[in-house]
Amino acid sequence: MPYTSRRALPAHCPLKLTLAVIGAFAALSIAAVPGARANGFDPFPVAALTPPPAAASNGLPCQEPTAEHALSLVNVVDEALCHNPQTREAWANARWRAAQVGVAQAAWLPTLAATLSTSRIRPDTSLAREDYNQQKSALTLSWLLWDFGGRSATLESARQLLAAASETQSSTLQSVFLAAVQAFYQVHANTAALAATRESERAAGESLRAAEARYRVGTGTPADRLQAQTAYSQATLARISAEGSLQTAYGTLANVIGRDAQRAAPLAPVLDPAPDARFERDVGALIDEARRQRPDLRASEAQLASAEADIAAARAAGLPTLSLVAAANNTDSSLGSTTRDGSLGVRVDIPVFSGFATHYRVRSAEEQRAIKAAQLEKTRLQVSLDVWNAYQNLVTATQSVKSAADLLASAEQSARVARGRYEAGVGTLIELLNAQSALASARLQDVQAKFAWRTGRATLAQAIGVLDGSLLQLPPAAAGNLPAAEPILPATPLTDTKVSP
Repeated sequence: MPYTSRRALPAHCPLKLTLAVIGAFAALSIAAVPGARANGFDPFPVAALTPPPAAASNGLPCQEPTAEHALSLVNVVDEALCHNPQTREAWANARWRAAQVGVAQAAWLPTLAATLSTSRIRPDTSLAREDYNQQKSALTLSWLLWDFGGRSATLESARQLLAAASETQSSTLQSVFLAAVQAFYQVHANTAALAATRESERAAGESLRAAEARYRVGTGTPADRLQAQTAYSQATLARISAEGSLQTAYGTLANVIGRDAQRAAPLAPVLDPAPDARFERDVGALIDEARRQRPDLRASEAQLASAEADIAAARAAGLPTLSLVAAANNTDSSLGSTTRDGSLGVRVDIPVFSGFATHYRVRSAEEQRAIKAAQLEKTRLQVSLDVWNAYQNLVTATQSVKSAADLLASAEQSARVARGRYEAGVGTLIELLNAQSALASARLQDVQAKFAWRTGRATLAQAIGVLDGSLLQLPPAAAGNLPAAEPILPATPLTDTKVSP
């Protein structure tokens, strides 16, 4: 039940003193805010608390995309960081949280409210008085002086949520970075796979023509001819499927860099060093580093701290508050009477009973803290799993690259031998088709191994929380020993329906 203590003002100045107090507090509330004069739209100023917007991988401001040209990996990452809607959404969310900090800071300043009203008064007819108009105006100031830490807890909660939003923005940038790297290498992998299926189709066509020639001269059987036809049809289907997969990969790449799916641009050749084992370290140390670096883990920690502050705010809501209040009132009527009065005093609000709402708000805040604590532990465990999986996948991919290269060389030699034996009449068509099938499989495994290694590096860096532009820089020693570029599409934009040959 609120209790109000007021002291009557002298009769000769009931209004002037009150107006002076209200005006003084209003001026002080504005002057007390740092930067209020310099920036009227951000008086607290909370915009400085937000992280900078997305920038290119080298930290420079984003630029508008230039004319269509072959995009390197750096170009793809920069366009993704600058133009993917996820980065803008994360930044806007951080700015929204910063504005909530401003809302929490506003609780320390007084509030000033003006009220205007006009009414038509009809007096008691027994008095035989005429109707008259009445206008009222009031100016009220209220300043919360003490609330047992409620405002401080609310502000701390808002600041922790801003910290969480900032870390979430960093996590989003790394996720977009990784998606751009994966999309870039996926296009190259699918392009190489398409080239491999075209080569397999060509070889199957030659085998079919050879089988038909032997059938026509009577040295081949109908079964051999049908088997060669089946192998050629399978190779054609594999090539068609590879063309579709490449188109899908180009659409995914366009989406990642913030373009419509049909606006994919051609890519420059892959320029990265040969696989090595320099990344190999104690996986436990990598997990520890990830728990220090991962922005999503730091965001979970900030959310837990915010939940703890919410408990203090909920408890303070059930405690008394002390406020300074001042009011100036003016009443005019058409009868010629004018009334002016003012008041200045302190008010103590003591919550007595709120239907147990305060009790359940505190309980709700405590359970919310338990939820955030569980989510933090889940994130900690997920970080260790992410690093472990990424590390093991990269180790496997590094070893697979060399094995796949050896397999491809062996399959190529085997296919050449089988073709020579078949053309010399000492080998069978089954032997040739099996060798060609093994070669086609080896080519695709070689492509997949290179793709897994290239994306595995970025995945491990993202799992640790250190994915940045340094991954795109080639070591000086490796720059002169780059592997041959993967087959890519010509430097012309893709059509909507067909891959350019």
